[in-house]
Amino acid sequence: MSEFRHETQRLILRDWREEDWPRFWELTNTPAVMRWLGGVADEKTRAGAMQRLNDYRDRFGHTFWVVQRKDDGGHLSGEMLGFCGLKRANVEGTPVFDMVEVGWRLREDAWRHGYAKEAAIASLDTGFGQYGAERIVALTVEGNAASQGLMRRLGMQRRDDLDYVDRNWPAELNPTIVHAITAQEWAERRHG
Repeated sequence: MSEFRHETQRLILRDWREEDWPRFWELTNTPAVMRWLGGVADEKTRAGAMQRLNDYRDRFGHTFWVVQRKDDGGHLSGEMLGFCGLKRANVEGTPVFDMVEVGWRLREDAWRHGYAKEAAIASLDTGFGQYGAERIVALTVEGNAASQGLMRRLGMQRRDDLDYVDRNWPAELNPTIVHAITAQEWAERRHG
């Protein structure tokens, strides 16, 4: 399988390298970043996340890729910003199980600069174009207004009929809130 690399105006989305992981956790495993993701991750949780992201790539050809700012002299030039990409929704017995999911997690000093939107657009383009997804979902929780706002700015529609309770998370992180967009809706948004 060839290495994934996609460039946008300011960003590079690429496959993980072993040396990326310590820096990723240093930048994103903070109370602010992890607020809606179960809190700061312990070693076992970090190891499980790393294994799942590698498994997604091996099984499906895509994962949540490293997001790196191009070395262009701009804000956070050359720096790892976090991740963004595609995986399969993996909570069995839910309405979205095995659907293609777009997701992102960026370091706090990368927030409010449009990086997540730029990376998510690239991921959606890839999901519909390269991987032939018919629909892509995005998942969050009720309190995460910033992620819900980005989902709406991407043209995703709130799908409360797909919401579900994830027993892997405590009550304050439930239910899982679902937004979705179809390939046709995305094409119309991008080219219409």
